[in-house]
Amino acid sequence: METRPTGAALGGDDLSQSSRATAMSRWTFEVSRRYQHVLDKTVPHILNRWIGCLAVALIYAVRVYFVQGFYIITYGLGIYLLNLLIGFLSPQVDPEMQDGPTLPTRGSDEFRPFVRRLPEFKFWYSITKAFCISFVMTFFSVFDVPVFWPILLFYWLMLFILTMKKQILHMIKYKYVPFSFGKQRYDGKKSSSTENMNLPRD
Repeated sequence: METRPTGAALGGDDLSQSSRATAMSRWTFEVSRRYQHVLDKTVPHILNRWIGCLAVALIYAVRVYFVQGFYIITYGLGIYLLNLLIGFLSPQVDPEMQDGPTLPTRGSDEFRPFVRRLPEFKFWYSITKAFCISFVMTFFSVFDVPVFWPILLFYWLMLFILTMKKQILHMIKYKYVPFSFGKQRYDGKKSSSTENMNLPRD
């Protein structure tokens, strides 16, 4: 005669599974919270962040050089980095889609800093994460597709030149520079303030 599990046993199994799921979700939340906290602390350290990014890129380059393979991964990484660079150099609001100017074009215009489509921190974080993922992928032979790497390099260089040419022409057409150097002071305001300072006092 077969014995079936009682309702109490089934309820105990469900309770244990739900408790394990709750503990796992709490652990995941705690890890993600601490990871985000570490990222937030690195925001003001721009130079140190980019030095670390260059170190990661150098490690990946050395890895690819010594294994003499995984060129298709490097090509995909290069395309992704080029896409990130375009987002970093592009304004948040495309002037072609905007009725009015998004940046000042005359000295009498109000100063508006350049707002990027891809902020600097996200630009750095995406590049660093891409190099780390690509480095891990080099340990799996399934991604080592045999290709003639000079052809890939030529394709990437041509794509880079054409894309940057288009981006530079876009900058010239809408008269913007993808960098802000603090609040600008125009000559007219400078001269008027200087004249006020030089006026004789009673």
